[in-house]
Amino acid sequence: MNQNRVAILAVAGLLVLIGLGYFGYQSFRSNDVISAADEASTRDMSAFEAELMVPGPLGDMTLGDKNAPITVIEYASLTCSHCADFENHTFPKLKENYIDTGKVYYILRDFPFDPIATAAFMLAHCSGADRYFGFIEVLYAEQPNWAFTQTPMDDLKKFARQGGFSSEAFDACMKNEKIFEHVKFNAMRGAKEFGVQSTPTFFINGEKIEGALPYEDFDAILKKKLGGDASPSTPPEHDDHDTPVETETP
Repeated sequence: MNQNRVAILAVAGLLVLIGLGYFGYQSFRSNDVISAADEASTRDMSAFEAELMVPGPLGDMTLGDKNAPITVIEYASLTCSHCADFENHTFPKLKENYIDTGKVYYILRDFPFDPIATAAFMLAHCSGADRYFGFIEVLYAEQPNWAFTQTPMDDLKKFARQGGFSSEAFDACMKNEKIFEHVKFNAMRGAKEFGVQSTPTFFINGEKIEGALPYEDFDAILKKKLGGDASPSTPPEHDDHDTPVETETP
């Protein structure tokens, strides 16, 4: 059995644990709710928003000013075609107009639906904080070339080599239990505590928005938030999201 197969079977085996129970949650929480609320002290936060701000055990992957008036949390799967569509078409404008201008603090959280998405998230985390979002961008841009092939793990490994990973570093990443536990924590907590059932799912200052909204709709929601509109915005109904095929939890 080659190392690639060992790696993907290891990830698949660990992924099964997600469906067996939501254990370990309390041990990660500590006093994070209080510190998260303090971190976003520029605006009044509900208890739900404060709970949303609790990071995974290895911390959140973020862009922008943590004191921005709007916090956008995205739960995504790297094998989700609608997530890729959002990343490739809506996110660049969101980053340019809102994140880079200090209006939005953006958090990306892992919500993989399958072992290959789990492996891809682990690879992005193994690349380091400085390279994480660059890996995410390219993984989405190249999604058809690794996520939906006959040999996805082999193709993900090829992608990793192009990004500077040796074969040994890739295999070590796939066996990194701390990173796997972080990915699992984010996915389990998103499903159990916040009702995430499909991707992409967004929380915009605590308001849940499902689906890969086009930029115009996303922009309209953010403008309402900046205008101080306390009432929830209602985006158009559409089906621009992916749901797990075989299980309700990732």
